[in-house]
Amino acid sequence: MARISWTEQALSDIQEICGFIEKDSFRYAQIFADKVFAAVENLSKYPELGRVVPEYNNARIREIIFGNYRIIYKYKHDEIVILTVYHSARLLD
Repeated sequence: MARISWTEQALSDIQEICGFIEKDSFRYAQIFADKVFAAVENLSKYPELGRVVPEYNNARIREIIFGNYRIIYKYKHDEIVILTVYHSARLLD
């Protein structure tokens, strides 16, 4: 089973998204965050669950789609690093 870690960028992304949602509903912001973390937990058992990020075409950089968001991660041996949580309407840097 792979170990999951989060970059500061990814945690900041979650915080910003939840801050935006929270303007309308604190409850839905909490639900969103809980569901993102739950979706990522599946990666510990199935690290290749996500597709290869098309912009990079690197088998180790993958993403899972969560609603309108792309959860981008790097998979290496027994470690998964969540790199960013990105709105799909934005261009990936």
